[in-house]
Amino acid sequence: MESAKTYSIQDAQYSKPVSDHWIDRIAERTVHKLLQRLETGRLSLHDGEQTFEYGDPNAPQELHAVIHVHHASLYRRVLLNGSTGSGEAFMTGAWSSPDLVAVVRVMVANMETLQSMDQQGNPLRRLLSAIYRKATANSLSGSKENISAHYDLSNELFSLFLDQNMMYSSAIFPTPETDLEQAAEYKLHHICERLQLSEQDHLLEIGTGWGGMAIYAAKHFGCRVTTTTISQEQYRYASEWVKREGLEDRITLLLKDYRKLEGQYDKLVSVEMIEAVGHEYYPTFFKQCNNLIKPDGLMLIQAITIADQRYQQALRSVDFIQKYIFPGGSLPSASVIADNLCQHTDMQLVGLEDITLDYAETLRCWRERFFARLDEVKRANFDDTFIRMWDFYLCYCEGGFRERVISTGQFLIAKPGCRQLPSVG
Repeated sequence: MESAKTYSIQDAQYSKPVSDHWIDRIAERTVHKLLQRLETGRLSLHDGEQTFEYGDPNAPQELHAVIHVHHASLYRRVLLNGSTGSGEAFMTGAWSSPDLVAVVRVMVANMETLQSMDQQGNPLRRLLSAIYRKATANSLSGSKENISAHYDLSNELFSLFLDQNMMYSSAIFPTPETDLEQAAEYKLHHICERLQLSEQDHLLEIGTGWGGMAIYAAKHFGCRVTTTTISQEQYRYASEWVKREGLEDRITLLLKDYRKLEGQYDKLVSVEMIEAVGHEYYPTFFKQCNNLIKPDGLMLIQAITIADQRYQQALRSVDFIQKYIFPGGSLPSASVIADNLCQHTDMQLVGLEDITLDYAETLRCWRERFFARLDEVKRANFDDTFIRMWDFYLCYCEGGFRERVISTGQFLIAKPGCRQLPSVG
């Protein structure tokens, strides 16, 4: 699977590097010194008429990153705010790259160097991160605000780059020839099969999205579905879609926080919603899921995870994604999910499938489709700064998945009374 092309928007206000402030000059020297630690991959940094080479000159092409500096503020932002600062500098047009994914891959492949950059500027940044995390905590009211900040941007925007089922989560590509539409539907079918859905089942979905999962399950597996979201825009879109499909008798759509759900269901599914739960609310989430599933039920969670070794450090920081894309977001690790199941439920983890590289390919497809319809994005009143932010977001995630510093998995979980587990394969 090839890396995405670059579609970065350049900012005309920066025509050449400028380094006329002593802070910028100090920052530049410090960043160059840190980049000398690169061991994996290769970085070519073009700053005015100068070119600096770092890392392994024999690195494979996919790990050869190229950066063009358009303004010296890049160095200051990186020095003061690490990888988040590099994203902010990209948003302002202070730097660009012909392959932004390669830049992310090289940096995350040199995690020690990346962490050195992120640790510059302490302890003030730690204090600001703590304040930000508290301000965006996922309480009942906070969750609604956090979800609205991203998912209520514009249904039109998301429809420009998502597949026809409006799945804003990793697809599964069974073959290299599979396209996004096929891969997204394959994922939906796979989830339904893993849950062994039938006409006798009542499925609960926590995190409706735009309704694609619920509609697919009801149409193709005949089950009843109750699905809930706290995004007003997603609720409106899903409601209209359910009506168009004539599925009002099969699908119940709720505008309700998962903590307020009641009743018991045969099966439960939650696709990439746990990232919005917040680490302090994991016990609440898993206890609630446990209470909502019948004694012989099954549950499937598709989750983006962080490596167990990096989980505690991530709790103390705020990265670019949390600050600009998903306020209140946090990634669990696989062991955190397993520990919460052990401590707060009577359920067991009975299957885990890794689909990390499928997410990298999904992001590549989203980005390609997004930039193919850039004129429509602009007509929807999203400016160049937003477009650069979205570019950095998609590349940041794709590079992370390709280097496996973040992962994606489908966790199949069973209640004690479940005797008929799906077969492997």
